[in-house]
Amino acid sequence: MRTFFISILTGALLIFSGSASTAEFPQVRVETTAGAFVVQLDDERAPLSVANFLQYVESGYYVDTIFHRVVSGFVIQGGGFSADLVSREARPSIPNESGNGLTNRRMTIAMARTANPHSADAQFYINLADNTGLDPKATRWGYAVFGEVVSGQEIIDDIGHRATSPKGSFQNLPAAPVIIERVTIEK
Repeated sequence: MRTFFISILTGALLIFSGSASTAEFPQVRVETTAGAFVVQLDDERAPLSVANFLQYVESGYYVDTIFHRVVSGFVIQGGGFSADLVSREARPSIPNESGNGLTNRRMTIAMARTANPHSADAQFYINLADNTGLDPKATRWGYAVFGEVVSGQEIIDDIGHRATSPKGSFQNLPAAPVIIERVTIEK
Protein backbone atom coordinates (compact mmCIF):
# COMPACT_ATOMS: atom_id res chain seq x y z
CA MET A 1 0.00 0.00 0.00
CA ARG A 2 2.83 2.40 0.89
CA THR A 3 4.51 1.73 -2.47
CA PHE A 4 1.22 2.49 -4.22
CA PHE A 5 0.94 5.94 -2.54
CA ILE A 6 4.61 6.72 -3.25
CA SER A 7 4.04 5.82 -6.92
CA ILE A 8 0.96 8.08 -7.11
CA LEU A 9 2.80 10.94 -5.37
CA THR A 10 5.83 10.57 -7.64
CA GLY A 11 3.61 10.55 -10.73
CA ALA A 12 1.75 13.66 -9.59
CA LEU A 13 5.01 15.47 -8.90
CA LEU A 14 6.32 14.60 -12.36
CA ILE A 15 3.13 15.82 -14.02
CA PHE A 16 3.02 19.12 -12.12
CA SER A 17 6.74 19.82 -12.32
CA GLY A 18 6.70 19.06 -16.04
CA SER A 19 3.84 21.46 -16.69
CA ALA A 20 5.52 24.22 -14.69
CA SER A 21 8.80 23.89 -16.56
CA THR A 22 7.12 23.99 -19.96
CA ALA A 23 5.21 27.21 -19.27
CA GLU A 24 5.74 29.58 -22.16
CA PHE A 25 6.66 33.06 -20.99
CA PRO A 26 6.54 35.83 -23.61
CA GLN A 27 9.87 36.84 -25.10
CA VAL A 28 10.65 40.20 -26.66
CA ARG A 29 13.58 40.94 -28.97
CA VAL A 30 15.02 44.44 -28.69
CA GLU A 31 17.26 45.58 -31.56
CA THR A 32 19.45 48.59 -30.82
CA THR A 33 22.30 50.42 -32.50
CA ALA A 34 24.57 48.48 -30.10
CA GLY A 35 23.12 45.05 -30.99
CA ALA A 36 20.15 42.89 -30.04
CA PHE A 37 19.01 41.24 -26.84
CA VAL A 38 16.00 39.16 -25.79
CA VAL A 39 14.01 39.52 -22.58
CA GLN A 40 11.75 36.83 -21.18
CA LEU A 41 8.76 38.27 -19.32
CA ASP A 42 7.20 36.67 -16.23
CA ASP A 43 3.50 37.28 -16.78
CA GLU A 44 2.61 34.97 -13.89
CA ARG A 45 4.33 36.98 -11.15
CA ALA A 46 4.16 40.43 -12.79
CA PRO A 47 1.01 40.36 -14.95
CA LEU A 48 0.33 44.12 -14.88
CA SER A 49 3.92 45.10 -15.69
CA VAL A 50 4.18 42.54 -18.49
CA ALA A 51 0.84 43.56 -20.02
CA ASN A 52 1.88 47.22 -19.81
CA PHE A 53 5.28 46.56 -21.45
CA LEU A 54 3.73 44.44 -24.20
CA GLN A 55 1.18 47.17 -25.00
CA TYR A 56 4.04 49.61 -25.50
CA VAL A 57 5.88 47.05 -27.64
CA GLU A 58 2.82 46.33 -29.81
CA SER A 59 2.12 50.04 -30.34
CA GLY A 60 5.69 50.71 -31.54
CA TYR A 61 6.23 53.18 -28.70
CA TYR A 62 9.82 52.10 -27.97
CA VAL A 63 11.07 52.43 -31.57
CA ASP A 64 13.50 55.37 -31.85
CA THR A 65 13.77 55.82 -28.08
CA ILE A 66 17.18 55.72 -26.40
CA PHE A 67 18.88 54.38 -23.32
CA HIS A 68 19.10 57.77 -21.62
CA ARG A 69 20.61 56.64 -18.32
CA VAL A 70 23.67 54.43 -18.12
CA VAL A 71 25.28 53.92 -14.73
CA SER A 72 28.17 51.46 -14.99
CA GLY A 73 27.84 48.62 -12.49
CA PHE A 74 24.24 49.60 -11.69
CA VAL A 75 21.60 49.95 -14.46
CA ILE A 76 20.82 50.99 -18.02
CA GLN A 77 17.48 52.78 -18.40
CA GLY A 78 15.41 53.54 -21.47
CA GLY A 79 12.01 53.74 -23.01
CA GLY A 80 11.03 57.35 -22.46
CA PHE A 81 13.02 59.73 -24.66
CA SER A 82 13.88 60.16 -28.33
CA ALA A 83 17.47 60.65 -29.52
CA ASP A 84 16.93 64.43 -29.38
CA LEU A 85 15.91 64.01 -25.71
CA VAL A 86 12.24 64.75 -26.24
CA SER A 87 10.02 62.94 -23.75
CA ARG A 88 7.48 60.52 -25.20
CA GLU A 89 3.95 60.81 -23.89
CA ALA A 90 3.13 57.70 -21.89
CA ARG A 91 -0.13 56.07 -20.92
CA PRO A 92 -1.33 56.27 -17.29
CA SER A 93 0.93 54.67 -14.69
CA ILE A 94 0.36 51.18 -13.33
CA PRO A 95 0.24 49.78 -9.77
CA ASN A 96 3.58 48.69 -8.31
CA GLU A 97 4.09 44.91 -8.42
CA SER A 98 7.30 44.74 -6.37
CA GLY A 99 7.16 42.02 -3.75
CA ASN A 100 6.12 39.47 -6.38
CA GLY A 101 9.06 37.17 -5.63
CA LEU A 102 11.25 38.53 -8.44
CA THR A 103 14.36 40.39 -7.32
CA ASN A 104 16.57 43.07 -8.86
CA ARG A 105 19.43 40.74 -9.71
CA ARG A 106 21.86 41.07 -12.59
CA MET A 107 20.20 41.04 -16.05
CA THR A 108 16.63 41.43 -14.80
CA ILE A 109 14.32 44.03 -16.33
CA ALA A 110 12.16 46.20 -14.11
CA MET A 111 9.82 49.16 -14.25
CA ALA A 112 11.45 52.54 -13.69
CA ARG A 113 9.46 55.01 -11.60
CA THR A 114 9.70 58.22 -9.60
CA ALA A 115 9.62 58.42 -5.80
CA ASN A 116 5.90 57.70 -6.07
CA PRO A 117 5.74 53.88 -5.86
CA HIS A 118 2.82 53.68 -8.32
CA SER A 119 4.25 55.97 -11.01
CA ALA A 120 5.74 53.43 -13.47
CA ASP A 121 4.56 53.84 -17.04
CA ALA A 122 6.79 53.18 -20.08
CA GLN A 123 10.37 53.47 -18.84
CA PHE A 124 12.26 50.36 -17.84
CA TYR A 125 15.76 49.48 -16.66
CA ILE A 126 18.02 46.47 -16.80
CA ASN A 127 20.19 45.64 -13.81
CA LEU A 128 23.93 45.42 -14.49
CA ALA A 129 24.55 43.95 -11.02
CA ASP A 130 22.58 42.42 -8.18
CA ASN A 131 20.73 45.49 -6.87
CA THR A 132 18.80 44.10 -3.93
CA GLY A 133 18.59 47.61 -2.51
CA LEU A 134 15.89 48.19 -5.16
CA ASP A 135 13.76 45.33 -3.82
CA PRO A 136 10.88 46.07 -1.45
CA LYS A 137 11.43 46.23 2.29
CA ALA A 138 8.93 46.07 5.15
CA THR A 139 8.91 49.87 5.34
CA ARG A 140 8.98 50.84 1.65
CA TRP A 141 8.02 49.85 -1.87
CA GLY A 142 10.58 48.43 -4.26
CA TYR A 143 10.96 48.51 -8.03
CA ALA A 144 8.93 45.88 -9.89
CA VAL A 145 10.97 43.28 -11.76
CA PHE A 146 9.00 41.66 -14.59
CA GLY A 147 11.51 39.56 -16.52
CA GLU A 148 15.12 38.88 -17.41
CA VAL A 149 17.55 39.08 -20.31
CA VAL A 150 17.92 35.56 -21.72
CA SER A 151 20.03 36.37 -24.77
CA GLY A 152 22.43 39.18 -25.66
CA GLN A 153 23.76 39.82 -22.16
CA GLU A 154 27.03 40.96 -23.77
CA ILE A 155 25.09 43.77 -25.50
CA ILE A 156 23.70 44.91 -22.15
CA ASP A 157 27.19 44.86 -20.64
CA ASP A 158 28.53 46.81 -23.63
CA ILE A 159 25.87 49.50 -23.20
CA GLY A 160 26.60 49.55 -19.47
CA HIS A 161 30.27 50.35 -20.11
CA ARG A 162 29.64 53.24 -22.51
CA ALA A 163 31.11 56.65 -21.75
CA THR A 164 28.52 59.06 -20.39
CA SER A 165 28.27 62.75 -19.63
CA PRO A 166 25.70 65.12 -18.20
CA LYS A 167 23.47 67.07 -20.56
CA GLY A 168 20.63 69.23 -19.27
CA SER A 169 18.64 67.21 -16.76
CA PHE A 170 20.35 63.96 -17.84
CA GLN A 171 23.28 63.04 -15.59
CA ASN A 172 24.36 59.74 -17.19
CA LEU A 173 23.61 60.17 -20.88
CA PRO A 174 25.69 57.97 -23.21
CA ALA A 175 28.09 60.10 -25.30
CA ALA A 176 27.05 58.09 -28.39
CA PRO A 177 23.28 57.43 -28.32
CA VAL A 178 22.07 53.84 -28.05
CA ILE A 179 18.84 53.87 -30.02
CA ILE A 180 16.14 51.20 -29.93
CA GLU A 181 15.50 50.45 -33.61
CA ARG A 182 13.02 47.58 -33.45
CA VAL A 183 11.12 45.66 -30.77
CA THR A 184 9.24 42.45 -31.57
CA ILE A 185 7.38 39.79 -29.61
CA GLU A 186 9.00 36.43 -30.35
CA LYS A 187 6.62 34.13 -28.48
